[in-house]
Formats: sequence, C-alpha cells, structure tokens
Amino acid sequence: MQPATATAGNARTDDAELARRIASGDHAACRELMRRYNQRLYRTARAILKDDAEAEDSVQEAYLLAFRAMAGFRGDAKLSTWLVRIAANEALGRLRKRSRAAAIIPLDGNHFDGELAEAMEDDMMPSTPEQPENAALRAETRRLLEAKIDELPDAFRAVFVLRALEELSVEETAATLGIPDATVRSRFFRARGMLRAALSRDIDIAFDQAFAFAGERCDRIVAAVMSRLEAPPGTA
Repeated sequence: MQPATATAGNARTDDAELARRIASGDHAACRELMRRYNQRLYRTARAILKDDAEAEDSVQEAYLLAFRAMAGFRGDAKLSTWLVRIAANEALGRLRKRSRAAAIIPLDGNHFDGELAEAMEDDMMPSTPEQPENAALRAETRRLLEAKIDELPDAFRAVFVLRALEELSVEETAATLGIPDATVRSRFFRARGMLRAALSRDIDIAFDQAFAFAGERCDRIVAAVMSRLEAPPGTA
C-alpha cells in the first residue's frame, strides 16, 4: 500500500468508492472503512469466539486480509457482507484451532422485535444527560443482555447477533456463515426464544427480590416503632 491520500470530507463516501480508493493504496479510505464497520465486524467475531481480546485480534486480521484482496473485490455482494464474511471466517478458523471438534454454525433472524435490540443499542445513541441511577440501570440491563447472549449455544449466537443486532438480512447472514436460508430462520427463531426464556427467569427472580424488606430495613422499622411504644407517656 502507498501512503495515504487526502479524503474528501463532506459527504459520506459510498462503499464502492471506498473500495476503489483502498485498492489504490489510500490509507485514509482504510481508516474510514474501519470506522464504518468496526462494530459490525467486532460483534460478528465476538459472537463466534466469546472472547473480547481474541475478537479484536480476529477483526484486525480480517481487515488486513480484506485490504490486501480489495483489488479483487468485484461487487457481487455488498462490501459490508464481504467484510463480515471475512471476519466470520477468521473467527471460525481461530475457533477450530481452539477446538478441532467445533463445527461451523450460523445465526439468523427476521426483524427482532425492538425492545432487546433497543436496549443493546441505547448506549450508542446521543441522548440528553440522565440521572446516575438511570445510567446505572441501563448499564446493568446491557450487562444482563450481553451475558444472556453469551450463554446462547454456539450454533445460534452468531445468527442472533448478525440478525438482531446488526440487522443483516436472512440472505446476508446465510452467505456470511455459509448455511442455508432456512437454517438461519430456524436458528434465529430458537435463539430468540431461548434468550427470552432466560431473561424471563432472571426478571422473575428480580421481582421476588424487588424492594426487599427483610434484614436491616425491617430491623430498623421495628426498633423505631418499639422505641416509641416503650417511651414514657408524652415523649413519643
């Protein structure tokens, strides 16, 4: 690659133009492309590997592979789909090294009904300042969702992330993971059901524990009432 050339800064450059510039050695175009698709590629790799550091390494390797092969990109698929496929293949290769018995399994989805996706995306949307307790609640909700997604079986987790979070089509997800469209649909449906069931169990437990009254609070109220009952007349 040659040194970076200047990028035009006003309008968002389309993917085809970025691909042409990258193929000609434009480092600024490489940076622009990475910032555009970093989240999508990271989520894809993370869904497969379940390891933050390894997912980052996988995404870096995927970009290097993509940039070196960019001159051969013909636009038969969307550039984003092509990049995600490279990242998925890189992550799956690492997964196989980790466990030779691991099979390549995909994810799927139709449109995910909004609440879970919104909760996962909220932190990336600009918003007005919020109260510290609300921020803490959102952060805890996000941690809970991420933990439950991590608990999905390998065969379903990647499909769920690509379909629900990255909003890839069934066809794009199938192409990325190398599985039939029907498999994507069935796995996404089952992943969504498993996630809802897991969240429902945790929410039921949380309801039981909400506004807990035992322990110090109970003791404090009993002591306060008793102290007033036992006080001499006229002092309570």
